[in-house]
Amino acid sequence: MAEIVNLRQARKQKARAEKEARAAENRIVFGRTKAEREKTKAEHELATRRLDSHKRDDEKP
Repeated sequence: MAEIVNLRQARKQKARAEKEARAAENRIVFGRTKAEREKTKAEHELATRRLDSHKRDDEKP
């Protein structure tokens, strides 16, 4: 015998689950402090400068 399902409740439960999943993604993306963002930016800039300093100039005059 099949289980009886209230479609209104199932629809609301599905919407809640989707909303929670979207909130979890946003916490990952936007949940960093200003200090963490600045640290990541500084590390990226340092890596870029180091890479650029190791490049060779192959241009011939």
